[in-house]
Amino acid sequence: MSRDLHTPVASLARSIAIGAVGFGVVSLCVFATVAFGEEWMYRTLGVLGSYLVWALLFVVLSGVVFESLVVVRPRFANFYLLWAIAFLAYAAAWMLAYFVLGRMIGEFVGSLVGSIVMAVVLAAGFGSVRSIVKLSAVLFVANALGYFLGAALFDAYRSQTGLLLFGAVYGLFFGAGIGAALHMVQQSSNERAI
Repeated sequence: MSRDLHTPVASLARSIAIGAVGFGVVSLCVFATVAFGEEWMYRTLGVLGSYLVWALLFVVLSGVVFESLVVVRPRFANFYLLWAIAFLAYAAAWMLAYFVLGRMIGEFVGSLVGSIVMAVVLAAGFGSVRSIVKLSAVLFVANALGYFLGAALFDAYRSQTGLLLFGAVYGLFFGAGIGAALHMVQQSSNERAI
């Protein structure tokens, strides 16, 4: 990816805010399809097909949000491909852990391994492999907080509203972490370019 060094990387605070709000809205939309269409999707697409559609919805909708934080040329095509690989790798790791290990352990292992995989893809894509450990930590903490707080809300309110709350909380926290990770990986790339 080529960089426009004259365009500054968004500040950490701005990256976190845009990531949190933008991914929060995206997650709410995706979780709305779960809340209102899960049974139909399972009947029509099967469990695996439904999860694949949800992962693709996350990629398509959130790519627009996170692309706005990235300074690359051409911005949309390169970042969108990188984002698709990063999120789909995360989703594949998460789903594998969830379906093999079950609810609690699978969700935890999926959050951990998925976050590491996403960090590796983003760091490699931005040429910043030294930041993998830091990115992994940020993504895992944000992901786990959002997921497990959201899941607790859903467990407390087992309803469509509970699923929407789950989606909003997951999106806010994980989006903040992704925004922070994008800031960090670009900052690291810019420092090496100077």
